[in-house]
Amino acid sequence: MRIAVFLAVTPFVAAASIGGAPAFAAGTSDVLHVSPTGRGASCSAAAPCDLTTARDQVRGMIPHAKADIAVELSGGAYRLTSPFTLGVQDSGRPGHRVIYRAAPGQVPVLNGATRVTGFTKVDAAKNIYRAKVPAGTSSRELFVDGVRARRARSASNPAGFTGTSTGFTTSDGSYASWTNTSQVEIVNNNAWKQMRCPLASITGNGSGGSNLTVDPACWNNNHVSVPNPGFPFNGAGLPTLSGISWIENAYQLLGTPGQFYLDSAAGYLYYVPRPGENLAQADVELPVAPELLDLSGTPGHLAPLNDTDWRATYTGSWGYQSGRPLGDLNGDVHYTSTNGDAFNYAFSGTGIQVLSETSSDEGTADVYVDGTKVSTVSGNGPERLAQQAMVSVTGLTKGKHILKLVKTGGDYLLVDGVTVIPDVVAPVHDVNFDGITFAYTTWNAPTAEGYVDNQAGVLWDPTTRKPIRIPAAVQVHRGARISFTGDVVQHTGTSGIDLADQTQDSSVTDSSITDTSGVGVSVGEVDDYYQTQTGLMTSGNTVSGDTIQHPGQEYQDAVGIFVGHSRNTTLAHNDVGYTPYSGITIGWGWGWASSCDLQAKQGLPTPCSHGRTYSGGNHLVDNHVHSVMGVLNDGGPIYTLGGQASASEFTGNVLSECINGCNMIYHDEGSSLWNTHDNVVRFGNGSLWLNLWTPTIHDDSIHDNYTDTAAYNNNGTNITFQQSTVVTDGNWPPAAQAIINAAGPGTPTSKLVDDDDLRISYNGSWSSSGSRGDGDLNDGVHYTQQDGASATITFTGTGISFLTETNSDEGQVGVTLDGVTKPAVNANTPSRQVQQQVYSVTGLAAGSHTLTVSKLGGTYFLVDGFQLSS
Repeated sequence: MRIAVFLAVTPFVAAASIGGAPAFAAGTSDVLHVSPTGRGASCSAAAPCDLTTARDQVRGMIPHAKADIAVELSGGAYRLTSPFTLGVQDSGRPGHRVIYRAAPGQVPVLNGATRVTGFTKVDAAKNIYRAKVPAGTSSRELFVDGVRARRARSASNPAGFTGTSTGFTTSDGSYASWTNTSQVEIVNNNAWKQMRCPLASITGNGSGGSNLTVDPACWNNNHVSVPNPGFPFNGAGLPTLSGISWIENAYQLLGTPGQFYLDSAAGYLYYVPRPGENLAQADVELPVAPELLDLSGTPGHLAPLNDTDWRATYTGSWGYQSGRPLGDLNGDVHYTSTNGDAFNYAFSGTGIQVLSETSSDEGTADVYVDGTKVSTVSGNGPERLAQQAMVSVTGLTKGKHILKLVKTGGDYLLVDGVTVIPDVVAPVHDVNFDGITFAYTTWNAPTAEGYVDNQAGVLWDPTTRKPIRIPAAVQVHRGARISFTGDVVQHTGTSGIDLADQTQDSSVTDSSITDTSGVGVSVGEVDDYYQTQTGLMTSGNTVSGDTIQHPGQEYQDAVGIFVGHSRNTTLAHNDVGYTPYSGITIGWGWGWASSCDLQAKQGLPTPCSHGRTYSGGNHLVDNHVHSVMGVLNDGGPIYTLGGQASASEFTGNVLSECINGCNMIYHDEGSSLWNTHDNVVRFGNGSLWLNLWTPTIHDDSIHDNYTDTAAYNNNGTNITFQQSTVVTDGNWPPAAQAIINAAGPGTPTSKLVDDDDLRISYNGSWSSSGSRGDGDLNDGVHYTQQDGASATITFTGTGISFLTETNSDEGQVGVTLDGVTKPAVNANTPSRQVQQQVYSVTGLAAGSHTLTVSKLGGTYFLVDGFQLSS
């Protein structure tokens, strides 16, 4: 039984009342009516209300609910400039959930854009159109008929620039005439990072050229003094903004179809339409909202404060030391060797944690809260471990408190930092979102501050230089049992969905997250590694059955799925593809959890930065990860990082089509306790099927995998290793084929089948080529030079078309349909033509059919995809 609240443009029948509070059920009278444009207070048929009013009505129903409460959204655009918010008071109960769902057959869209109309042509030579928008409108995104436009940009890797102490210089004097130079952005892709900085100015120089001066604060963060705290926040590599991959966001760069320029101060949007676009009829969406849905429990983000925080007082003979190479928070500690010395910290909240060090020379301390002794703790241990939560006090009455820590034994007592818990730990919980579409957001912070990258969508705050992440269109802060099922997140200037701040037992399932500027789905944090309280750990979350494609469309270090520190996270049966960097990345910390002996074998300094993490028990199962590393380097389809505290599973995954600088199974620095088995690796294009490059990678088990290459690197420690079964010409044995058949979200339903779809089997000598820039379907193809090599697809329907490239180096293509040879078709043309239907058949009997296309002649034969008809 469910109590239902209907959000509907059309009227519904009325409902009854239960226990003095309104209760609503489908098909009864007095239904609460809500529409995207509703403004009524009563949510009646005569005066429908909006989504916020419906939430407030449900809030009053929750205390009386005896079953689920279902909020049903009818189709249409719910336009937002700020997010729809839910807090702890909007939570359901275990077994009685609050469900926001689409009405049957309807497509409700939470839309963060404003629609732009009234375009007129203002530059006939460049085909530039202009429309008025409110002055001060800020956005970094534009979508025309659901297709992402790009901010005006230069050609890639523009020639003639030389680095200076403040930016770049060139002999080309035309840059000095550019307008709105503080809005112009320098972009540099370097190794695994993308860095962005706004300009401070462009000026002419004495030799007739131009000097591009980068915003000084951003230049410092991305070039002069890149944040480098070391383990557990970043590794030894430190790429900097040292060149120009392209220049972005100047009106003078406009002229390429599909690019735009927003003059925020003047209130004008400029756009160059693509062929076939009619701006008088097109749906032009300019995102203005930074977020669409926010579910927030309490407290918000928890991060440690340094031992030098102004609220800390030290009584007695305390010393202070900085620069210790031992992994201290911010590189410093306070310490004492005198019993009776005390550390005091005044705070407001419900709890506090004190970070210290464990070692053989550490001793005991008494813990007092508000003058009352609550415990005795010890920092004594057999090995030195930095940033350990020696004190954890929780469950206090919310308010002002004083913590006192008094040394009672041992040689030393160290204080490295504190984490204040400012509020009651109360997750937002038991809320579902089913069948809802979330579209169109923007994130404007990089326009002023730049983009200070660390790795995989984890950044450095430009001011505090602490870790932050790209914000998401759908944000969960400290949730429990939050569920997203059958939802669509698309066309965002942010990440897609973020299960943040120690969210637990929540899920993203059977959903589509595509075309995001940042990460597709994020789970967990990177700065809670020290946690010992299970209620303050990310745990029990699931991302399964999802299609996550084309992340990182603006911030190209972003990945399809990001998991930070976490316990018992399951990533299963997802399709992750078309990524500029890695497909899935899980873990953090680099060699932090590896012993100093292993760090020394890697060549790192001794003594070392060494601590613990709570991560472990994670599962990467039956995912299809493909067409990755389209732009950056040093990643792979699935990338693990840092130690696991308990065994984790990596099995049943199909990893394929790696484009640049790849390692197909990449257990990077510190990765430990992974059981990696029964995976299929193919089309790595010269990549290693496995890379364990350094001794801090330890105690992993690698066995029973299937690959199309024998190349690997095993320099790990205590690795149980079995070479893969190496397969040639696509002749996968039954066990491997079973893995291929089981991977991904299940039976695909898309009628447009890309060349890396698992429904296609390749026999013979094939390779893949991605990021070609030639107009291929999803910018990539499979190709062969071997006569007789074939591609086969089995499909259900009444027709199919084969898509390929025609060119002067292509030849005859053999065709077999349901075992019957058909006349060969010709792919040879004088010049390159992409996505060409060289073979098509219709009118087949409804049911299962098999099409095989094969190379008969020419130098190359390409497969770009298939188009099915039902």
